[in-house]
Amino acid sequence: MLLDLEVDGRALRVRDLEPDDEPDVLGLFEACEDWFGHAFGQPAMPGDVQSLYYDLPEGAEFEDKVILVIEAEGRIIGLVDAVREYPGRGACSVGSFLIHPEYRRYGLGRTVASALIGALVADGCTEVIASVAEGWRPGLKFLDALGFASEAPREAAPAHRNPGPGERPTVRARLRIPAAPPAP
Repeated sequence: MLLDLEVDGRALRVRDLEPDDEPDVLGLFEACEDWFGHAFGQPAMPGDVQSLYYDLPEGAEFEDKVILVIEAEGRIIGLVDAVREYPGRGACSVGSFLIHPEYRRYGLGRTVASALIGALVADGCTEVIASVAEGWRPGLKFLDALGFASEAPREAAPAHRNPGPGERPTVRARLRIPAAPPAP
C-alpha cells in the first residue's frame, strides 16, 4: 500500500514495512517507551520488530497481515499493524497504531487513520476493530475522536508471540461502516 498525504504543509508517506526499515522501527519503538511501558510493562526490545510479522490473533491468516510505516521528513515516525478480514469477512483489526512522540498532537495520526479507513471502505470493509491497552488514555481519546465505540476490557487473546510480563488487558473499539446505498 502506498499513500501520500499532507498535514499542514508536512508531507507524509504511508507504505509497507520493508526489511531494511527494522533499525528505524526499533528507534520508533524506543521513542514510544511511554506506550510500551503502559501496554506491556517493559520497554521495547529488538525482537519486537520481528515479532510484528508473527503476532497474529488465533485463526488469522499470515497473508492478511499488514504492517505499514508512516514517513515524514525522511524518517519513520509511525507504524500501523493490522489484519484484514479478521475476525471475519469485511473486517479489519488494528493491533498497533504508533506515532513518534515528537509528531503527536499535530493531526498526523488522525489524517493517516482517516485515509486508511477510506481505503478500507473502498475495498469493501464494513468494520474496523482497534485494540488499545486498558487505561491508555491517548489511544482511547484518539479512537473516540474517530468515532469508534469502546467495549469492556478483556485479557489479550492468544497470539503467536510471548506476552509481556506486565501486559494489560485490551479494550476493543469498533467503527461500523454503513454500506453505501445502491447506485440509482
